[in-house]
Amino acid sequence: MRPLDRISSIKLKLGLLIVGAVVVTLAVNEVGLRWNVKPVTRAGVAALIALAMVQVLARGMTSPLREMAAAAGAMAKGEHGRRVTASSRDEVGELARAFNAMAAELEEVDRLRRDLVANVSHELRTPISALQAVLENVVDGVEPAAPETLSAMLKQVERLGRLVTQLLDLSRLESGSIPLQMEDFELQGVLEDAAQECRLHAPHVQLAVSVDPPGLAAHGDPERVHQVIANLLENAVRHSPSGGGVQLSARRERDQVVIAVADEGPGIAEADAGRVFERFYRADAARASSSGGAGLGLSIVRWIVDLHGGQVRPERREPHGCRMVVVLPGGAP
Repeated sequence: MRPLDRISSIKLKLGLLIVGAVVVTLAVNEVGLRWNVKPVTRAGVAALIALAMVQVLARGMTSPLREMAAAAGAMAKGEHGRRVTASSRDEVGELARAFNAMAAELEEVDRLRRDLVANVSHELRTPISALQAVLENVVDGVEPAAPETLSAMLKQVERLGRLVTQLLDLSRLESGSIPLQMEDFELQGVLEDAAQECRLHAPHVQLAVSVDPPGLAAHGDPERVHQVIANLLENAVRHSPSGGGVQLSARRERDQVVIAVADEGPGIAEADAGRVFERFYRADAARASSSGGAGLGLSIVRWIVDLHGGQVRPERREPHGCRMVVVLPGGAP
């Protein structure tokens, strides 16, 4: 029972409780005088009625606090789905709504933690299982230690190394332990270096670089911007068909720099566009898993770009393909 929920101030509620208790006392006293009731009896009856009224009204005022105490105890035991009633308009109601928002955020964080543990376990188990199988065959003499066998094992080790490196990078970025060395730098060299590294690992894709104007500069950390471009290129060539093309371009747009990586792959569905930057999310899980993608590259891209005060977004490329667009602060021309 919460008859005072519509009142927006707990001070006013307390004042009404006091006024109500006084009114009840005076009314009981007046009735007692008319009926010639003894003063002690009148005082006792008035006190009992006033206490009963205050108890009923105060219980509705403090029930959200009791609910929050019970919910906090349950959340401490791992029950993050608990919520409290937040119908009151006063300060206690605001506290209850803030508590519910905090509980929802904790529930989401706990879900992400469980997903992270499950995804990391899966990603680590796959290459480890492959390595174990090959090593058992070599040790048992079922398969010779041929160069092809060692090459397959090396690829699995490299996959593990990439996953561990990406997890460490993402953890450091989220915790803010990687300081940015901000400066003005020319984009041409950064883009060309990232493109050349990508060509070594993806000779089946034609990679073109264009910067307009040639001396275009950006303001940021060159090493981290290189990491952004490298991750975007790796993602683009992974989804590009053999013989396809990937275009890496940069241009000035007012006081900003726009970097775009366009591929000729299947593109990103509209339903996936808002989730591609989530950790371990894959728009094409089967293909990404088979080609070694862990679903962390775009998460790292988003964190680095956010730290630069920029933006990153996917765009659809016609007739097919995807264009990842990064907007960074421009440097001195």
